[in-house]
Amino acid sequence: MKKILVIHGPNLNLLGQREPKIYGRVTLDAINSELKKIAKIRKASLVIKQSNHEGEIVDLIGKAKNKFNAILINPAAYTHTSVAIRDALAASGILTIEVHLSNIYSREEFRHKSLISPVVKGTIMGFGAKSYVLGLQALLDLLDV
Repeated sequence: MKKILVIHGPNLNLLGQREPKIYGRVTLDAINSELKKIAKIRKASLVIKQSNHEGEIVDLIGKAKNKFNAILINPAAYTHTSVAIRDALAASGILTIEVHLSNIYSREEFRHKSLISPVVKGTIMGFGAKSYVLGLQALLDLLDV
């Protein structure tokens, strides 16, 4: 069975109430529930974590090697600032897809640079909660090849 680590970055625990015009009204629990349904259908297992702490995310990635086949990550604000998360993903060698609810290029200029994108297989953004679904489906398809 394929094992996928899903990592939700800072403030994503506030989905549904935080800036709904940008992030929508879907909660993190609803996103996780949808991901679990897809995983079950595709015969994959998910471990889902959310953290507001950069070091904790780095630790999760570092411990994922030889335990997970892939990572689905929304680094949230750390997308633009965390060399540590970028380096952990690069060092892991694990197939990774980066997702974002909003289109980072249609937002403030400081959000236009992703430190994560250069070290992952692909990035899906701008489709709200559907970005996660598309990201998981992409990972599962890539693992099936």
